[in-house]
Amino acid sequence: MPASQLTLVFLHGFAESPEIWADFTRDFPAGYRVLTPTLPGHGPQPSPVTDYAMEAQARAALAQLDAAGADKVLLVGHSMGGYVALALAEAQPERVAGLVLFHSTALPDTDEKKAARDESAGFVRRHGVEKYMRSAIRPLLAPGNRKRLAAGLKQLEDIATATPETTILGCLEAMKHRPDRTQVLREAKYPVLFIGGHDDPAVPLETLLPQLALPAQSHVLLLRNVGHLGFIEAPELTRRAVLEFAAGIFRDSIR
Repeated sequence: MPASQLTLVFLHGFAESPEIWADFTRDFPAGYRVLTPTLPGHGPQPSPVTDYAMEAQARAALAQLDAAGADKVLLVGHSMGGYVALALAEAQPERVAGLVLFHSTALPDTDEKKAARDESAGFVRRHGVEKYMRSAIRPLLAPGNRKRLAAGLKQLEDIATATPETTILGCLEAMKHRPDRTQVLREAKYPVLFIGGHDDPAVPLETLLPQLALPAQSHVLLLRNVGHLGFIEAPELTRRAVLEFAAGIFRDSIR
């Protein structure tokens, strides 16, 4: 990477869009280039998609990085965006300067989680995306944050309900079948930052904690009173953690 610049790539999660990063990345240091790719089937004008597998989504993200001329990058992936980041890192590890799993995991779905995804898909088919999303996003926030963050919750719900049903169903199926990528963490020659919430129902701490020991260089931020959406539940703390992590990588790159 150029000594004067580090590229930070923020990958949004399931039924999200690059819009979730707008406030989070505002006024980042001038030496950091920020890219927020749109994952397949998402965004305000989604293109038709036939393959939602994490590997296919990683290829789509890589195509956007190539178009932007981004070579060595720091990957930040929220939830499903973390699954995509891991697939990207597996495919092209030489391009990764660092990895942030932001409420995400390298583990595959458990049988219980797979069954829950099937139930969600059935609900969507019967009742539609809007009804599903209006009930699915609120529980991702820690209980004490749901009233306090009503505006942020509504923004996420609006983004999610605008996501096509084909994308919702395709991603649910793809996440259900994603492989175990803990080996990516074990083989990482770059530092990894884990950001987790004590009240995260999607990535419980008991499943996240054992992963912290897998990378050779591991950093961690675990937050009380935070669920699955730390970028709006604790924006100052999570933003500072990402910037400090990036600063360490930036310093190493220019030595």
